[in-house]
Amino acid sequence: MLCHIPAARRGHLVWFLPFLWTLAFGLWGLSRQDSVWRDEAATWQVAGRSAGEIWAMLGNVDAVHGLYYLLMHGLFEAFGASTTTLRLPSVLAVAAAAACVGLIGRRLAGFWAGLGGGLALGLLPAVQFYLQEGRPYALVAAGAGLSTLLLVSLLSPEPARPGRRVWPRWTAYGATVLVCALLNWLSLLILPAHAVTLWWVRAGRGVWLRWAAYGAGAVAGALPLILFSRGQSGQVSWIPPLTWHMLIGPGILLAVGGLCAGADRPGRARLSAAAVGLPLLAVPQLGLIGLSLVQPLFLDRYVLFSMVGLALLIGAALGAAVRACAPRFPRACRLLVPGVVGVAVLALLPVELGKRAPASRVDDVLSVAGEVARLKRDGDAVLYVPAARRDTALVSPGAFAGLADIALARTPVASGTLKGEEAEPDRIRAELLGQRRVLLITDAAAVAKAPSAERDKVKAAVLRERFTVVEDRQVRGRRVTVYERLG
Repeated sequence: MLCHIPAARRGHLVWFLPFLWTLAFGLWGLSRQDSVWRDEAATWQVAGRSAGEIWAMLGNVDAVHGLYYLLMHGLFEAFGASTTTLRLPSVLAVAAAAACVGLIGRRLAGFWAGLGGGLALGLLPAVQFYLQEGRPYALVAAGAGLSTLLLVSLLSPEPARPGRRVWPRWTAYGATVLVCALLNWLSLLILPAHAVTLWWVRAGRGVWLRWAAYGAGAVAGALPLILFSRGQSGQVSWIPPLTWHMLIGPGILLAVGGLCAGADRPGRARLSAAAVGLPLLAVPQLGLIGLSLVQPLFLDRYVLFSMVGLALLIGAALGAAVRACAPRFPRACRLLVPGVVGVAVLALLPVELGKRAPASRVDDVLSVAGEVARLKRDGDAVLYVPAARRDTALVSPGAFAGLADIALARTPVASGTLKGEEAEPDRIRAELLGQRRVLLITDAAAVAKAPSAERDKVKAAVLRERFTVVEDRQVRGRRVTVYERLG
């Protein structure tokens, strides 16, 4: 039993068990039946370029993810392109975040609070989605956990030691916040969350000045990226304006966090799990809502790191429950945290299985590649509607070997873009009229939108007027239709 383990060893278990648990949870079904959806396909195809080609692309698109793309490029070079290489960094990052929650919870509310919070993080539905995602949001969550752990250690220092200095931890704090901002600059919302914690515990003037100095340094370091990426704001123009129904999820999270914070019984000026976790949960959520009133930006993944605060609050509530039942049921209370976690795993089993299925994402760029390889013939042409669906050929080039991409004027690498540059509509029409068979790659009917770009309208019109459908396959959100020329 954990209660019979010496205190020193329990100090290691409080972070090691959540790390190991979350790692195992993330490795379960990591390949998602060998599927890769459109967001991950962007990571895959960019990571396969050279560092120089990535740098050239960032001047045109996706500058906000530049550091992440360069990191993944290094991993693809070292370990090869695969779903494991694509997703394992996120699994390790969430596992590291869980370890940080365990350490923070133990310091603020005891062993069971730390263990419960650390084990809970990977079970949260929002975290489960990005636990196995080839995008940077899990890495930001790990950074948020580390920076919060550093702040807590600075607010509750260990007994003074001769020559002990705090500036290395403040430097590590500022550097961690900066790296997170370079991965996703909306992670800077963690600074006002930490400011609320400082206000809550009535931090001294010296702490405020150091926090302000190192926080300002992180903002200054990320400011060039923020200003430059604002010029690429068209990339997020598809995000819908904020509506009331979009606030239901954050409202539920804040309500749950508030209930858990109440169980912690925080004092007005006491450093507690509530004083750290509640601002970390609430401030990024409310901050993103505020920003979305100016420009639509409300996507839960942008503030995924706030789930670290929710996990910490859940752990604090579990720790409080253990303390409450200990006097009357000293033996049974030792099973409370493992029992709650076990029940949560069973209750969330449909979610866990769903997040690991290809259907959990809007599409699968790999599945349609197999259909293309089966349906294509020598001399066939291929079209993509919209042009972004070219990602399936960029991730699976072998399946498209021998097909003529008749709309493409400049490749994605040559143009420094994600989807390449297509020819003018008249040129596309002329090329298309010279073909006998054409494979059209587009979205499945359930998720497809009417063509909006003039080039796509021309493609659709010519295929409708001059060709007839001979094959049509839809699989995992993508569609390949084979057209033959009339007559």
